Amino acid sequence: MAHHQLDSLDYKILKLIADNARIPFLEVARECNVSGAAIHQRVQKLTNLGIIKGSKFDLDTNKIGYETCAYMGLYLQNPNQFPEVIEKLKQIPEVVECHYTTGQYDMFIKIYAKNNRHLLSIIHNKLQPLGLSRSESLISFKEAFSRQIPIEEDMDEDIDY
Repeated sequence: MAHHQLDSLDYKILKLIADNARIPFLEVARECNVSGAAIHQRVQKLTNLGIIKGSKFDLDTNKIGYETCAYMGLYLQNPNQFPEVIEKLKQIPEVVECHYTTGQYDMFIKIYAKNNRHLLSIIHNKLQPLGLSRSESLISFKEAFSRQIPIEEDMDEDIDY
């Protein structure tokens, strides 16, 4: 995977906006001791490079009626099905993440459901018809924490190869 040359200003901007996606650019500019226009240009550059992929609000899923969070390992009947299964999974709004994996599963997904009965309905009516040989489910009782990856300049220095 290609890594881009980022300077200390880029890293400082990334750290500030990763900690708070709603931080005003003028506040970022003050923290970085540069102009607001410079921040806009840098954020645009980071976006164009694909380093910044967007911003989002974190919703409390329980408060909007999705009380069950499940992780599922999927086994495909046919390994050639990956592209079509991915496209079909994208059409299921309750599936919020999908990963290709090593190990025992072909894919690993994260699902939010209103309750266990809704989860069962998703599995039987939306997932099984995709051509799965089987699946394994893990239900999350409660998210302990979620965070962004740490943003530090020269992160490669800490890695021993």
